Amino acid sequence: MRLVKNTVHPSQPFPWGTEMNILQINASARSEGANSTRVANTIVDRLKAANPGAKVSLRDLAVTPHPMLDEAALGALFTPADQRTPEQAARAALDDALIAEIQAHDTIVLGVPMYNFGVSVQLKNWIDAIARVGVTFRYTETGPEGLLKGKKVYVALARGGLYRGTDKDAQVPYLKTVLGFLGMTDLQFIYAEGLAMGPEAAEKGFAQARADLEAAFA
Repeated sequence: MRLVKNTVHPSQPFPWGTEMNILQINASARSEGANSTRVANTIVDRLKAANPGAKVSLRDLAVTPHPMLDEAALGALFTPADQRTPEQAARAALDDALIAEIQAHDTIVLGVPMYNFGVSVQLKNWIDAIARVGVTFRYTETGPEGLLKGKKVYVALARGGLYRGTDKDAQVPYLKTVLGFLGMTDLQFIYAEGLAMGPEAAEKGFAQARADLEAAFA
């Protein structure tokens, strides 16, 4: 479900003189064999096929997990940079790196498993790291404004059951809200569902994800 039409159709090469910069975020707790990573890989492969000059950066949050937002992290982030202790500076720098990374890419592919109806802690930690007032969003007289604009986001959803379009799907509303709050409103959701309901259902789920992806490129 594309919320805002992209200025460059995914099946068309980027304009002359530019290259697509893809950031793939694998947010499963598994470093290998994750269904959400499988779907995210398929999306990236399709983008690369349509844009041969595309550059891809990969961040696997199972391999390099980001620390949670705890009291020490809050202390570091709310302390002026020139007053931070070495430990606080090191902690803030971890978030700075993720912010710089997403700012540098125009196309984001998120591999999102469903854990207990929500997103993984790995993904939540990443979101907490990139959401920073005055940097990736700001408050104005007319309300909040997201600053991560002009990006296309593909969300690879992998679920054991069937939740698409139901009131049990808490992931999609949450991701629409938080990513939109940061300025990323051009979202494409790719669904692979029924993956824990037996081999036939799983194959049907992956086939639906491929169909969703091809529809996005149609």
